[in-house]
Amino acid sequence: MRIKTLNSVALSANTSLIQRCTHIYVFTITPRDNQDDKQATWKNTHVCNAIKQKVQQLYGDVGVAAINDGFDAKYCNAQTKIAIMRTRHGPHKFVLHAIPLINDVGFRRVKTKILYVGATLKHCFLFIRKHQERKLEQLWSKLQTESERKKMENLLMTLTPAMKDFK
Repeated sequence: MRIKTLNSVALSANTSLIQRCTHIYVFTITPRDNQDDKQATWKNTHVCNAIKQKVQQLYGDVGVAAINDGFDAKYCNAQTKIAIMRTRHGPHKFVLHAIPLINDVGFRRVKTKILYVGATLKHCFLFIRKHQERKLEQLWSKLQTESERKKMENLLMTLTPAMKDFK
């Protein structure tokens, strides 16, 4: 009897079927200077470092240590200025409070705004697609020619290969 319980405990400890609860944040990163708009390119590491620095300022070493496990930049698009971050459920509040307070990403002055908080990447990508469609409808009224409209549609609706699978 004792051997069975030890084996079942050992078996359950070795399985990787445990599902981790994560929070995924979709947010915009817009440059503060309009002239810097065309040169804005952010890498995932720039966004991660900016959030970690802000968490360090707000919560100290405890906050940074808490968010390190499971903290990752999943998507960052310079054309649409949208980024996606993933965190674990426990310290997600540190990241939630830090994102709107970010001022610098990759040595550029920026402002950030959280658009959506989701549980899966699929729902976040679906939200991004709807958000970009709404943005495209607003911009179409300002464009005169059909070629400008087509160019803007290609720019805003460009999705990564991972996002194209979600409909």
